Amino acid sequence: MTNRIKSLMGLSFLAIVLTVIFHFPIPARANVDGVEKHHGAIVVELFTSEGCSSCLPADALLRQIDGKQTKDGRRIIGLSEHVTYWNHLGWSDPFSNDVYAQRQDEYGRRFQLDSVYTPQMVIDGEEQLVGSDRDGLQRALDKSRQPQPITIQINAVASRGEAVSVKYSLAGSLSRGDTELVAVIVDEEARSTVARGENSGRVLTHVSVARTMKRLAAKTSSEEQSLEIPIPRSSDTPQKPGRRLILFAQEKRQGRILGADEKSF
Repeated sequence: MTNRIKSLMGLSFLAIVLTVIFHFPIPARANVDGVEKHHGAIVVELFTSEGCSSCLPADALLRQIDGKQTKDGRRIIGLSEHVTYWNHLGWSDPFSNDVYAQRQDEYGRRFQLDSVYTPQMVIDGEEQLVGSDRDGLQRALDKSRQPQPITIQINAVASRGEAVSVKYSLAGSLSRGDTELVAVIVDEEARSTVARGENSGRVLTHVSVARTMKRLAAKTSSEEQSLEIPIPRSSDTPQKPGRRLILFAQEKRQGRILGADEKSF
């Protein structure tokens, strides 16, 4: 991998966490399967690692906003993507995957960054910032945006052995086949006791942790569509409430996110 920026923060961990918790305005909780759906959604991706001490405030910030609403009524869909390039520094993150490191690399090229870094947030594929930058995130969420051109509705999600079966509808204007559909299975909450590395001795809690990601061509249709997502053994967890499917349409080469939905199962 290219050189990585390990830390962009000068305040102590405790001071930053307290700032995040007590000063970031908490929007109303959105109902994932309820009446708020017509307002649309905004996807906030966090690239993080359990081997990075500077990531903890960003993890706390994502926990605070995930599932809430923006001022204009859009649902905030948080997505925690654990990268692998910290794993050789003393602690192998059990939630990390090269898929998410590669996804971050693609964003790095798109945003013309000298190097990717953790923690990094990407908002709707349009803006990137340091993942613990509370004020920057607030500005990004407050920006006036055009209505998303694609409406995604997850109609049903069912776990069948080592795969998840999904039925969904997708409506709107797609641009010349330059759009892909991204399906992500996440653990709504995950905990880990870190034994080594910068966070040694800490019990870490994460939300909306990506466990598997599938990309495919997006197409509009008047009929209900379906897809199946395999669940790798490495991400196998007990089948109980606490899992969620996030489905979003995004311009290819990781451009703007054009529409999104989520559903617990």
